[in-house]
Amino acid sequence: MATEVKVPTLGESVTEATVGELLKNVGDAVAVDEPIVSLETDKVAVEAPSPVAGVIKEFKVGVGDTVEVDAVIAVIEEGAAPAKSAGGDAPKAAAPDAGVEKAAPAQAKEATGSDASQTLSPAVRRAVLEHGVDPSTIKGTGKDGRLTKEDVIAAAETKKSGGGASAPAASSAPASTGGERREERVKMTRMRQTIAKRLKGAQDNAALLTTFNDVDMSAVIEARNKYKDLFAKKHDIRLGFMGFFAKAACLALKDVPAVNAYIEGDEIVYHDYVDISVAVSAPNGLVVPVIRDAQDKGFARIEQDIADFGKRAKDGTLTMEDMKGGTFTISNGGVFGSLMSTPIINPPQSAVLGLHRIEDRPVVVNGEIVIRPMMYIALSYDHRLIDGREAVTALKIIKEAIEDPTRMLIDL
Repeated sequence: MATEVKVPTLGESVTEATVGELLKNVGDAVAVDEPIVSLETDKVAVEAPSPVAGVIKEFKVGVGDTVEVDAVIAVIEEGAAPAKSAGGDAPKAAAPDAGVEKAAPAQAKEATGSDASQTLSPAVRRAVLEHGVDPSTIKGTGKDGRLTKEDVIAAAETKKSGGGASAPAASSAPASTGGERREERVKMTRMRQTIAKRLKGAQDNAALLTTFNDVDMSAVIEARNKYKDLFAKKHDIRLGFMGFFAKAACLALKDVPAVNAYIEGDEIVYHDYVDISVAVSAPNGLVVPVIRDAQDKGFARIEQDIADFGKRAKDGTLTMEDMKGGTFTISNGGVFGSLMSTPIINPPQSAVLGLHRIEDRPVVVNGEIVIRPMMYIALSYDHRLIDGREAVTALKIIKEAIEDPTRMLIDL
């Protein structure tokens, strides 16, 4: 019996997605709930599982197609056993229908290298980044000759063993020669398109301005070095700097509520809670999962949330609910070595705090020049709602809380 696989519910207000990767081939056996297609929404990647055990008879979509919720994306022959010939031509042996016959020429075309450029799915891009291989030198074994995660891993293993990853792909990608200039045209992922629209929209619709300050990190570094082992032993999580800045931001947003508000029409919406969006780098773009009710959480819970977000961003398992809402954003460019930046707000929010790298610099303390670990911090804000005095005050509160962490304990 044939069973249709449909696009699952993607999240509140999300009605369509882009097919990022076909995780199986026609003729492959699948188990119940085994993912067969990876779908990209505006914010996260979602996998569509098989509702039954059987063999993939047909794919109704291809990589790059836009699909709506409940659209049919594949057909599973329930209970069928995969039939593979001695030559390994599984698709023809398992399901010799029109859909498979159409796929065969496309696979042959790809194998002959008629199109050297290729669109990489989120899973494949992540594997390429992790293993440091050149995708143009790998021969794909997926549908229509596309690269799969397994192809990248196999190429990485070959490279480690000294065999080189480029040998099997000689026919699909010409070897680079001296003086050769190459270009690659890759379609933007749905997430990257959304990021581009939102950031440009922030510049078009908000009156953006950035104020700067610098922070002496001595006290926080001393506290962290003193208690990090006990903290890790008790809470089973590493004590980082983000927890300090999150709690400092809560103090600032409490004293300057406009920084934690946003404009809606001709009204200002204020919040009596702080949901901090933390910018996290994922393989296919920047995502901003939310630490809910940060004002009520301790350092351990905040650090646990951040660590969990980072892991799931790398694995591609963040959900729409993880990134829903948020009243204020913290972005740490310092982990990549940034000295200073002007971050862009995350609409509809009105402010974002930018953190940067820590470096020893000469500063004047009590009339003497001393070397201190300093960090530049930046607060970008929507000047339509937040006045310069409020922005500078909020950033100053964060600076004072970091330079004297005791303030965070006694709510000053």
